[in-house]
Amino acid sequence: MEQIIVNPFIQQFSVFLLAIFIGYYVVWSVTPALHTPLMSVTNAISSVIIVGALIAAGPDGMSISKVLGAIAIGLAAVNIFGGFAVTARMLAMYKKKK
Repeated sequence: MEQIIVNPFIQQFSVFLLAIFIGYYVVWSVTPALHTPLMSVTNAISSVIIVGALIAAGPDGMSISKVLGAIAIGLAAVNIFGGFAVTARMLAMYKKKK
């Protein structure tokens, strides 16, 4: 039996494209009332990115991976805190006014 060898870039790019389409349909099928809280809470998944970025931006030497890791830490932090700020603001709209 002959084994098919696939270029790793093509394989990873195919998974990336599939994730884009699945993510698009999952997000757009959520009702508008639940969209903001759902998306802001899922931004907490960015904490996994921060852990990986901290490893990449470790203390040993200076390289492009260190710089990219530091940028990833900043962007993921903005994503996390911004998501929770949006949720808090949206939930405040539903509170009864005095």
